Amino acid sequence: MSLSIFLQNIANGLSLGSLYALIAIGYTMVYGILRLINFAHGDIFMLSTYFVFYGILIFSLPWWLSFIIAIILTAFTGMLTERIAYRPLRKAPKISLLISAIGVSFFLENAGVVVFSGIPKSFARPELFDTMLIFKDIRISTINIVSFIISIIFLMALLYIVYKTKTGLAMRAISVDVETSKLMAIDVNKTISITFGIGSALAAVGGVLWALKYPQIFPFMGIIPGLKAFIAAVVGGIGNIPGAMLGGFILGLTEIMLVGFMPELSGYRDAFAFLILILILLFKPDGLLGKNVQEKV
Repeated sequence: MSLSIFLQNIANGLSLGSLYALIAIGYTMVYGILRLINFAHGDIFMLSTYFVFYGILIFSLPWWLSFIIAIILTAFTGMLTERIAYRPLRKAPKISLLISAIGVSFFLENAGVVVFSGIPKSFARPELFDTMLIFKDIRISTINIVSFIISIIFLMALLYIVYKTKTGLAMRAISVDVETSKLMAIDVNKTISITFGIGSALAAVGGVLWALKYPQIFPFMGIIPGLKAFIAAVVGGIGNIPGAMLGGFILGLTEIMLVGFMPELSGYRDAFAFLILILILLFKPDGLLGKNVQEKV
């Protein structure tokens, strides 16, 4: 493999990895507080693309305004999901929360088929994202550059919120001990709702960027990206935000490099991602940056 092709794959891998990282953070934030794997997260990701699609198609909104509104609506959807499906079961056994998450996922997917139809729709990509930048033998589309830059900006903003604000302090306190947090006058319900909102907003950003990169949307489009983002979160250490970011970039780079070095295996790129999950669970179940935390029962 020549140097130019290697650098081309690095650029593509960083772009894909940044999208995985954005989605993975939603998983890891919710798990860090509730010890819940929110399997509906990929479907929240899917909804954001339809919010943009119909905002442009029906309401004739400028694409940038439709993107902003979609992020807000998706964050609200995530908070509403927490309020309806998860909060009433907070003191129930963990298996009940897990079953509820799977049920919400199936509901959103099939509601999407009923409301939006199961026929894939073409996602309008602004001309700004259709151009190609050429650096000698390396060709990089503007959507790859924009995806990487926007992802880094939002990831850094999240780190600031979590580690430099009172809301972030409340999130970290609840992740350690919910009951003690209540005694310290932390509004647990509000903080958890905000966590779902932030995680869903990041999923919306990832969903919009994903639709710009692969301009076709359908109700089941969130399944594979959602599962891969879950793998990224596990690889980095579920419950660890920097770990989710690292896992996303590792998974994106690994996928692209696999196809670049061994194109005959390109049809197995999804299977390879699940192989990584199995190996991590076998040899380092806490993830690369995760800590061994005793599960509360």
